[in-house]
Amino acid sequence: MDIKTYLNDKKKIVENGLKELMLPEEGPFLNHFEAMRYSLFAGGKRVRPILCLAAAEAVNHSADTQKNLLPVACALECIHTYSLVHDDLPAMDDDDLRRGQDTNHTLYGEAAAILAGDGLLTWGFDILSDTTNSPLSAEKRLAIIQVISRAAGPYGMVGGQALDIGSENSDFPFSTLQTIHKSKTGALITGSVHAGGLGADASKEQIEQLKIYGDKIGLAFQIVDDLLNATSTTEQLGKAAGSDASRGKATYPAYFGVEGTRQKALEAVDGAIGALQDFDDQADPLRALARYIYTRSN
Repeated sequence: MDIKTYLNDKKKIVENGLKELMLPEEGPFLNHFEAMRYSLFAGGKRVRPILCLAAAEAVNHSADTQKNLLPVACALECIHTYSLVHDDLPAMDDDDLRRGQDTNHTLYGEAAAILAGDGLLTWGFDILSDTTNSPLSAEKRLAIIQVISRAAGPYGMVGGQALDIGSENSDFPFSTLQTIHKSKTGALITGSVHAGGLGADASKEQIEQLKIYGDKIGLAFQIVDDLLNATSTTEQLGKAAGSDASRGKATYPAYFGVEGTRQKALEAVDGAIGALQDFDDQADPLRALARYIYTRSN
């Protein structure tokens, strides 16, 4: 399949969904909403929402399933975007560029950026819990909210970020780096796939296979991020290249070198595809997404 066409088509669906849900461009909170919109629509591949929709497609190809899960996909992008806004803050990674554009705090100020991130996070859960935007049952909706909140919270993305910052410029075992990658990046990716499977009525066996797939591609995604940070230019990445080394972060290239890191990423991708062996060709987008994550350049 042509993964670029698939990604472009799904990206348009997600962005149209976000625009339909988006908060109004008027009223007393205008400036706050503007800062939220800036980062939400500042580009990006929409990988997490697309993974959610692709996982649902792998289980149930019904157009209604995709439509019903679109708000979930949009909420995932809001939560992911919040994490980027906060990651870029001076107290965190202190980045001036994101996706080739000014970061939120460089345009709106640090306080406004913190609140924009807060707004995106909480609005994401507002979308997930809003029973008017989708006919998902209360039971299914609650299960999805639990999966995503755990993936985004102290045992997932937030905890991973805390561990990452706390480990800068220090010696720690490789197992700590694995925990950082699994939590900071992998958890929300796995949660996106898991949520898509839940929304499509996947069986327990299918859910477990999708979670393994998510774990593997989440790892591959972060390994490739490590690799690109070490080998690409700022222009290619759309954000500061070489920043991991300058901040004293432990990365896969530091442990395994460039070629060894490529091999580790490929092993993770192969493991992800292998986890889908019991799925039919409806899971081909997931397989192609795993390969895309390995070959991406930014």
